[in-house]
Amino acid sequence: MVSLSKNQSVSLTKQSASLAKVNFGLGWDPVTKKKGFLASLFGSSDEIDLDASCILLDKSGNAIDTVWFGQLKSKCGSILHTGDNLTGEGDGDDEVICVDLVKLPANVEYLAFTVNSFRGQNFNDVENAFCRVIDQNGKELARYQLNEQGSHTGIIISSLRRNGGQWDFTAHGVPCVGRTIDAMYPQIVETVIS
Repeated sequence: MVSLSKNQSVSLTKQSASLAKVNFGLGWDPVTKKKGFLASLFGSSDEIDLDASCILLDKSGNAIDTVWFGQLKSKCGSILHTGDNLTGEGDGDDEVICVDLVKLPANVEYLAFTVNSFRGQNFNDVENAFCRVIDQNGKELARYQLNEQGSHTGIIISSLRRNGGQWDFTAHGVPCVGRTIDAMYPQIVETVIS
């Protein structure tokens, strides 16, 4: 497994022979806050609802399709989102996006992975955010630990690029203000294509 820093890339094909399918696991935890007397009486929520999304782009950065909590499967059938986690509670992956690289249409050059807060919660309330790539045999190929916190509501966390028959994974960690992947689109293209 390769642990990446911001803006580093790794060839996934070199990490796993005959790479056919990958899962992108995204995880996070809500920042633990001290609870005051009133919060303990009336209850307060430390839940953070972040949403993992994937946008399929051609080599020029034109959007082909988007997979998110509102559309859990790509139109071509090669990408599946396993469902929306509304809290960030628990260990391991909070949301998973499965990609069948063999079924992916030839015009898809990039897959950009984002995480954003539809409810408008920001990343000052998030800790331990990460993205990891697992191959079809369950082997973790790469991991990116996101350390940046701030008042932003979205992050372009990583991308996958078709590279002459191989697949390169890049850690980005670029903060955005968008609460949906559509609102983040211009910055996604600027980050991933450049």
